[in-house]
Amino acid sequence: RNRGERYSQNYTRVWIPDPDEVWRSAEIIKDYKEGDKSLQLKLEDETLYEYPIDLQGSELPFLRNPDILVGQNDLTALSYLHEPAVLHNLKVRFLESNHIYTYCGELVYLGIGDMDPHIFAVAEEAYKQMARDEKNQSIIVSGESGAGKTVSAKYAMRFFATVGGSASDTNIEAKVLASSPIMEAIGNAKTTRNDNSSRFGKYIQIGFDKRYHIIGANMRTYLLEKSRVVFQAEDERNYHIFYQLCASSSLPEFKDLGLTCAEDFFYTSQGGDTSIDGVDDADDFEKTRHAFTLLGVKESHQMTIFRIIAAILHLGNLEIQAERDGEACSVSSEDEHLSNFCVLLGVEHSQMQHWLCHRKLVTTAETYVKNMSLHQVVNARNALAKHIYAQLFNWIVQHINKALHTTVKQHSFIGVLDIYGFETFEVNSFEQFFSSTRGSAFSHLQHVFKLEQEEYMKEGIPWTLIDFYDNQPCIDLIEAKLGILDLLDEECKVPKGTDQNWAQKLYDRHAASQHFQKPRMSNTSFIVLHFADKVEYQSEGFLEKNRDTVYEEQINILKASKYQMVADLFQEEKDAGAAAAVGKGIPRISVRSARPAFKAANKEHRKTVGHQFRNSLHLLMETLNATTPHYVRCIKPNDEKLPFKFDPKRAVQQLRACGVLETIRISAAGFPSRWSYHDFFNRYRVLMNKRDLSKNDKKQICQTLLEDLIKDPDKFQFGRTKIFFRAGQVAYLEKLRADKFRAATIMIQKTVRGWLQRVKYQRLKRATLILQRHARGHLARRLAEHLRRTRAAIILQKQYRMLRIRRAFQRVRNATLTIQAFARGMFVRRIYHQLLEHKATILQKPVRGWLARARFRRLRAATGPRQLQALRIEAPRAALKKLNIGMENKVVQLQRKVDEQNKEYKLLNEQLSMLTSAHSSEVEKLKKELQQYQQSQRGDGNQLLSLQEEMERLRMELERAHGERAVMEDSHGKEKDLLRKRISDLEEENALLKQEKEELNSRILCQSEDEFAQNTVEENIQMKKELEEERSRYQNLVKEYSSLEQRYDNLRDEMTIIKQAPGHRRNPSNQSSLESDSNNPSICTSEIGDTEDVIQQVEEIGMEKAAMDMTLFLKLQKRVRELELERKKLQAQLEKKEQESKKSQARGIFPWILIVNIYFAYNSLKRQELESENKKLKNELNELRKAIADHATQNNSSNDIQDSYNLLLNQLKSANEELEVRKEEVLILRSQIMKAAQQKETGKNMESISPNASWPNSDRHVDQEDAIEAYQGVCETNRKTEDWGYLNEDGELGLAYQGLKQVARLLEAQLQDQRREHEEEMEALRNQVDLMQEELEKQQQAFLQTLQLSPEVQVEFGLQQEITRLTNENLVRGCLEKNEKKLKKQLKIYMKKVQDFEASQTTVPAERRPHERNMQVAVQRKEKDFQGMLEYYKEDEPLLIRNLITDLKPQAVSATVPCLPAYILYMCIRHADYINDDQKVHSLLTSTINGVKKVLKKHNDDFEMTSFWLANTCRLLHCLKQYSGDTGFMTQNTAKQNEHCLKNFDLTEYRQVLGHLSIQIYQQLIKIAEGILHPMIVSAVLENESIQGLSGVKPMGYRKYNSSMAEGDSSYSLDEMIRQLNTFHSIMCEQGLDPEIIQQVFKQLFYMINAVTLNNLLLRKDVCSWSTGMQLRFNISQLEEWLRGKNLQQSGAAQTLEPLIQAAQLLQLKKKTSEDAEAICSLCTALTTQQIVKILNLYTPVNEFEERVTVAFIRNIQKQLQERNDPPQLLLDFKHMFPVLFPFNPSSITMDSIHLPASLNLDFLIKV
Repeated sequence: RNRGERYSQNYTRVWIPDPDEVWRSAEIIKDYKEGDKSLQLKLEDETLYEYPIDLQGSELPFLRNPDILVGQNDLTALSYLHEPAVLHNLKVRFLESNHIYTYCGELVYLGIGDMDPHIFAVAEEAYKQMARDEKNQSIIVSGESGAGKTVSAKYAMRFFATVGGSASDTNIEAKVLASSPIMEAIGNAKTTRNDNSSRFGKYIQIGFDKRYHIIGANMRTYLLEKSRVVFQAEDERNYHIFYQLCASSSLPEFKDLGLTCAEDFFYTSQGGDTSIDGVDDADDFEKTRHAFTLLGVKESHQMTIFRIIAAILHLGNLEIQAERDGEACSVSSEDEHLSNFCVLLGVEHSQMQHWLCHRKLVTTAETYVKNMSLHQVVNARNALAKHIYAQLFNWIVQHINKALHTTVKQHSFIGVLDIYGFETFEVNSFEQFFSSTRGSAFSHLQHVFKLEQEEYMKEGIPWTLIDFYDNQPCIDLIEAKLGILDLLDEECKVPKGTDQNWAQKLYDRHAASQHFQKPRMSNTSFIVLHFADKVEYQSEGFLEKNRDTVYEEQINILKASKYQMVADLFQEEKDAGAAAAVGKGIPRISVRSARPAFKAANKEHRKTVGHQFRNSLHLLMETLNATTPHYVRCIKPNDEKLPFKFDPKRAVQQLRACGVLETIRISAAGFPSRWSYHDFFNRYRVLMNKRDLSKNDKKQICQTLLEDLIKDPDKFQFGRTKIFFRAGQVAYLEKLRADKFRAATIMIQKTVRGWLQRVKYQRLKRATLILQRHARGHLARRLAEHLRRTRAAIILQKQYRMLRIRRAFQRVRNATLTIQAFARGMFVRRIYHQLLEHKATILQKPVRGWLARARFRRLRAATGPRQLQALRIEAPRAALKKLNIGMENKVVQLQRKVDEQNKEYKLLNEQLSMLTSAHSSEVEKLKKELQQYQQSQRGDGNQLLSLQEEMERLRMELERAHGERAVMEDSHGKEKDLLRKRISDLEEENALLKQEKEELNSRILCQSEDEFAQNTVEENIQMKKELEEERSRYQNLVKEYSSLEQRYDNLRDEMTIIKQAPGHRRNPSNQSSLESDSNNPSICTSEIGDTEDVIQQVEEIGMEKAAMDMTLFLKLQKRVRELELERKKLQAQLEKKEQESKKSQARGIFPWILIVNIYFAYNSLKRQELESENKKLKNELNELRKAIADHATQNNSSNDIQDSYNLLLNQLKSANEELEVRKEEVLILRSQIMKAAQQKETGKNMESISPNASWPNSDRHVDQEDAIEAYQGVCETNRKTEDWGYLNEDGELGLAYQGLKQVARLLEAQLQDQRREHEEEMEALRNQVDLMQEELEKQQQAFLQTLQLSPEVQVEFGLQQEITRLTNENLVRGCLEKNEKKLKKQLKIYMKKVQDFEASQTTVPAERRPHERNMQVAVQRKEKDFQGMLEYYKEDEPLLIRNLITDLKPQAVSATVPCLPAYILYMCIRHADYINDDQKVHSLLTSTINGVKKVLKKHNDDFEMTSFWLANTCRLLHCLKQYSGDTGFMTQNTAKQNEHCLKNFDLTEYRQVLGHLSIQIYQQLIKIAEGILHPMIVSAVLENESIQGLSGVKPMGYRKYNSSMAEGDSSYSLDEMIRQLNTFHSIMCEQGLDPEIIQQVFKQLFYMINAVTLNNLLLRKDVCSWSTGMQLRFNISQLEEWLRGKNLQQSGAAQTLEPLIQAAQLLQLKKKTSEDAEAICSLCTALTTQQIVKILNLYTPVNEFEERVTVAFIRNIQKQLQERNDPPQLLLDFKHMFPVLFPFNPSSITMDSIHLPASLNLDFLIKV
């Protein structure tokens, strides 16, 4: 297509030059036509610009890439490859995305494009290519000073040290990293461009063995900038080591160095400021000394190094005094710095003083000593300082190489080259010339060309050679014969050679060279056209610096130093360059260059700096040419050392200098853009028609589309897996795609806008109709309201008028009624007065008669009593009483009657007086009324007038009263209303106050409750967290134990191989059984089990063979004990934390708990003493058995045997008596503790407990701490005696074995009973302590109450307390008597057992079955019903283990009861317990555990087998708990199951061992499942397209570069992963694994799915898009649905996916406004701040219509999340494992109901 077509469309964007920004973006606003002299452009700031076009050159501005390609992680993926595109891409990645790494073509084939670019990617590719291609690799780090070369090299070495860590314990990788601080201290300095600039080049070779582990390293250094030792430019510093030493000069060990601050020395103060911001020289010096120590540098050598460095500083401060006009000079002998210099280096003071100012001239005839001028002396002094430092530098490098050297043969190596690159300054001299020369030598264009060619050949693309810049002529100009360096060396040999003469020779020789120029205005400068840039060099100082002259006399003085190290520094070497490059004893790699190196022009000249440089450069180039190079180019963004500031001018300058643009030009000359067929189809399917899309062959569809769109077939090529495009073609396709989208967008916009207008019109129409309807309704309602109000007004007026008239009528009527009432009253009173006069006479007549009669009765009553009194006096009382008793009663009655009559008389008299007074008053009143009436009749006329006046007055008063009443009523009503209103307001206010009070109370209550609940929840969470941490640490210990066990197996195998070698004939030992025995504790606390195991070994393999590996076994057993002690400590800490809350509630019990703990300790001490006594008895029994056996062998007499048994019985009786004594002591101790508790004073704390107590077993008082310490000492003694070394080594055990076995069971039964009784006693004691605590509290309360009573009551209360105490003592004595009876009964039982044992010994037949040769007791049993026990013979145990464990397949028992092997093993254990055979139990459990371990080791990648044995191990553990006899585990047992409990043995310790084994099996199960799922996760969850159609909207700017692999080779779908999860679940369910364990397994697996997926999401920019978030959320919902379908939602697995869910939601949320930021911060609580910011930085728009996440938005997110205390790490640890918990799960199956299938071949088992 015509080039101008791309400029003929509007909206095309181009790049135009700019003096400030280098390149500036603009947009074409007018179509360009051929022949136009200018382009009409619009800049980004909306200003118009006319860009002129040169018609002759036909140069159009560079086109800008589409936005979809901006921010590419690989520069060669850009469609337009030119300088402005590269610069803009780097700027966008650096400033907007904060990405400092970008690929540049070479890494396009590394297969690491899925991740963001990083220095680790280059290191990983080098490591993989070394392992894959068996070829050495090199990483070349180049760039300006301060660009980051040294840090990048350190990162690469850190990667190799981590990935290729040494397999041995040499810690070589740490030494490799430790060399960095040393080399930085002695070789780095501050420059104007970098605070830590490397002033030397180094090439570090890291050696690897055949397994690609680091075995050693070697360092080569190149061209140290020695001139910096004596001169520093302004604002620069000398090497760091000088300032570090001065900063630490105050240390005591450095007092003799004579150092002060750095400003006092000339060599360290020329640059001005001697400090660096943010750098602590003293702290760095400590790191340097630590690195010296780590690399093995002795303290003496370190001090010598520091003395030499200090001496250099003193040398620079010498005061040189000029003499004879400067032709001679001298140094004062009193010069302090000269003295310090000589003392520090150990040289002669006078000689050094002399030869600093003189030189020796040697001729053929004689030798002259010549004075030197001041200038010559200063130069000589500086040359000496530079030479001393250079020699010290070389010595340190050699010593580092010695420390990194290894004797193991090196298989391959990776080299890391860190060398200062191309630099230009205003004045360029000797150092810049060699720096630029070395930078020109490391041309990488051939490497890029080779990579391009390999890619095209692999894809089958026709390849045409590309012409690229060749740097060889420039190198020849410098290094060839008669080149610049050769002429420099020649001029140095001339006696009168000068810099000007050398420059003139260069002009004469190389004036015609295209890479050499002479400046116009100078005769002492020359210009070299390097690959990077054109540089002008000043020839002044070249000869002096090249000679690097040091006078021999001064060197000879240093050789004679009294310090050996100083003298060794200046010994003659055959090849200084080789010595500096290769350390002593370091093997060199034999390499050969691709082209022969140039030979030196003259081999006889001295080793000038130029000669050394060429030799080292040729050696380095030989090494690099023999390796596969990998390039890292460091670009410095600005010169101000500021973070994330981009200077376009400096960036372009470095891009041109380091060859990035040339590399891109080579890539652009071919096919720089590459698309896989799948990605191309998904991206450009919009350009295809429907007919093409119906085809199934995507490759054919892509070919048809490109042939239609691009007419020039040379613009693209079809490869095997990719489509290759020329530069600009992808941009053209993007333009066509954008046009298609734009046309579709216009069509959509047209349709949508029309639809919107129609919707708007319809909405307006509906709104208008609604408004009209509402308006009309409003008018109608308003008219109706008017009519209603008019009618209401009329009604109101009518009613009001009626009321007013009615009220007037009522007032007239009331007045009329009032007048009538008064008139009628007057008339009635008149009639009454007339009647009163007539009726008075009628009333007087009866009253007067009544008064007369009353007077008569009163007189008669007064006469009667007097006569009666006279009669009473006359008649004698005695006669009356005797004659008539009733008479007295009658007299009494009469007396009473007289009294009543008197009372009645008085009453009547009073009434009469009252009537009389009333009558008189009434008569007076009537007389007065009569007079008034008579007077009134006279003035009736006057009275009528007065009445009328009275009526008027009354009417007026009435009206006034009515008015006042109305006013009063109104005021009263108003006041009443006001009061009511106020009352209502007050009531409302009161109600509000009450409500507020209730709310406040409830809030306070709720708040207190919430705070309490919150505190409780937090405490619970903290406790759970601590519990989980403790459990995790405990299980890590178990894991470490299993790894130690594995190491032991490996060591055992190696020992076996070594011992089977010629000269050491030895049979294989049964070491594995020893190991398993050492891992598992014995059944009982005594040493019987261990003794029998050793004796069994003695019998099987002999005493000599059993003792061979005993040393190794003891070491392993010691380690196992240490682990066991550590586990017990952790468990004790855990129990302590769990009981803290309980202790806080029962602080008052603490003193009693202390007493009980002391008692426990002492009781345990007594138990240990008893066990030691038992052990002594057992030894005596062994000796007795041995004597019996010897005697029986000699005489074979039954009488002697009977006597021996009698002796045995006597010893047993004595042991029982001793046991009885010990138990009595324990009981006495208990009683004393109870008495001490009763005598405890109230209100005292723990200090009130007496530290001294009387122990009954001793005559002295024993301190509590002493008792506990003694107990621990006894335990320690017992542990020591349990060591295998304690066993008798002279054969006594083998001889005593026969006798010991006969009585072992009796002693074991005795010890088991003793233990059981001890536990019962301890439990009873705990209960007694609780009771005593309750009793004490009661007594305290009673005591407090008693103090408030009277003394008499207190005495009575004291008597009651004394009675209670005596009763308690009687109860205690009763308990002691019961215990004594119980012990006596047990003694009788033991005696009976012994008698039975004696009887059974006499009935044993002489001939026994072969398999019973080891049994001394044969018990005949009667056949009974099956009781759930299985019996087997000892010889059948290996067969049982083999058939039931080793060779058993899970399919063989799939149709039976789940966990059948565990039930069978328990039934065998139960039978051994039933017959009380501890050896059989021990052997069976040990063999079972070893068998399971062997099976798991053999099938370490079989999920089904591992799950099968995890289920069986857990079931066996549950059975041992369920049938242990512990009530805590028997709550769900049936009565039948309780019959199947163990009777004799306590297998608690074996339960613990099985718990450890279960943890190991669980961890192996998780490891297998994770290994199967791990390859599926990323492909199934993150990449798989579960929702069809989303792939077309994925961001295509970041493509996978490993698409050359066959598509779908390693891809998995989500369905496949779910099917695998179904397989795991079905296997575990079928094999009967506990549901709780299944839940924990899937919780762990889902955590790994979350961690792996999220880590990939955080490292891959191509998946950080909206479509991926949608796809990811759908896939997670599928996993959650699977969890719900399997009823695993309570397992916590779904919660582990929460970070991944929030990451998916983050990809789908809007990311523009501050509200979006707040939503993101509130939503993403499971993600850390770093993870959120990383996802936002990696987020890529799905197309050009979506905006990118702005930097301001990301900073807003960081600001809102800055208060979070998130962990610093970015990635999740997908190897993290949650601690597993095995809950107790009893079985409902009884042992007698289990059937043994014939397929197991267990016919030798006998049902019991």
